[in-house]
Amino acid sequence: MAVSRRFHPSPSLCFVIVHSTTLDYGADEPLVLEALPGSPLTAFEPPAGADGEEGRRLVTEAITAPQHGPPLAAHVVPGDRVVVAVAGEVPQAVAVVAAVRDCLLSAGIDPADVTVLGGPRLGFEAGVEAGIHVPVPGGLAFDPEIEAATAYLTANEAGRPLHLARPLIDADVVVAVGEWGWAPALGGRSIEGELWPTFARGSCRHDLLKTLTRRGRGALADWKSSMHEIAWQLGVCANLKVVRGAAGTLASACFGLPDEAGRQARSAAAAWCPAMEPTASVAVASLSNPTGGFGLITAAVAAAARATRPGGTICVACAVDVPPGLIFQRWRQGAPLEPLLHEAIATGDLALIADALHTRLFARALDDRRLVLLSGLAEDVVEELEFGYAAGPEVVERLARRADGVVVLPEADRCFPRPE
Repeated sequence: MAVSRRFHPSPSLCFVIVHSTTLDYGADEPLVLEALPGSPLTAFEPPAGADGEEGRRLVTEAITAPQHGPPLAAHVVPGDRVVVAVAGEVPQAVAVVAAVRDCLLSAGIDPADVTVLGGPRLGFEAGVEAGIHVPVPGGLAFDPEIEAATAYLTANEAGRPLHLARPLIDADVVVAVGEWGWAPALGGRSIEGELWPTFARGSCRHDLLKTLTRRGRGALADWKSSMHEIAWQLGVCANLKVVRGAAGTLASACFGLPDEAGRQARSAAAAWCPAMEPTASVAVASLSNPTGGFGLITAAVAAAARATRPGGTICVACAVDVPPGLIFQRWRQGAPLEPLLHEAIATGDLALIADALHTRLFARALDDRRLVLLSGLAEDVVEELEFGYAAGPEVVERLARRADGVVVLPEADRCFPRPE
């Protein structure tokens, strides 16, 4: 029961052979990469999207005229207390929420009965715990560390109680809103954008962090099971999944039951998941947020590794100026990874555990490839991490000219190439 409106081209067209391309990485001047004879230059093109009023119309069309199943207005009746639950950051959030709210009001819901609740990003893939998130002006922010802000909903298969944000449990109708995207470092779908564990009690979020650090991708099956259980227990039928476009725009809006909206969003997000042969010897990548932190570098490295051959070189161009944490640094200085992970978990320090998870994901992503950083980090910091240091864009441009095949990945932290 969903509809998807898209602005992007066919996924097969997202990688194109070009003579030259420019890459914005947060500096005054972009990188300029040019192809040489016998050395193909392949560039990824993020999907185009809408913003502002155009984005609002995109969402309105999805929630009022779905191709299958009832529109949003059919999920509510006057007098219902409705919570619009925005799970983490959503592209064009103001326009998205405005479209949903307008639809609810036109269906007879009193403005006082509509609550917009924002949940913090999980931050697990970035190796840090994200702060409290207010989705739109006037919205409420859920703080998972305040136990009184949650209430008991159900227990999981192991009998552990699961607590969720109290407004969700008290609501007559929950409209779930979240982004559907890829997490290269986790090997597939991002865990952001879902009610669980975005609106879970802090202790549950911490347990997931520890489990991910201990088991890596093996923990995702349990997360998915809990996610579906929570949606079923809440009786969530109105689910809006959005797919990001280039530069924070809105590429697609999919509305319907949770599973169906997810399937539609996955199809719409295929433009971020192009098929290609990993034959390039060099990948040059930028970040969706040039100053977003070292965790985004990890995601970009994971994506670039899927587009380069073993033993290749990955160049990440960004404005990140904060180095990774202590666990990461100790690993790069030669300490064995597994003992570091166990040591971090044993401390119970959430910052160290998040750093350990980040380190685990980075180690798997980089594997036997070389990393060159063009960033805001000082040369001695980069060399201490035993990465290649690029003093300026000309270093990366020269490296690309010497390669026998180059792939360029704008916003690589959101890209998930599929090797053919």
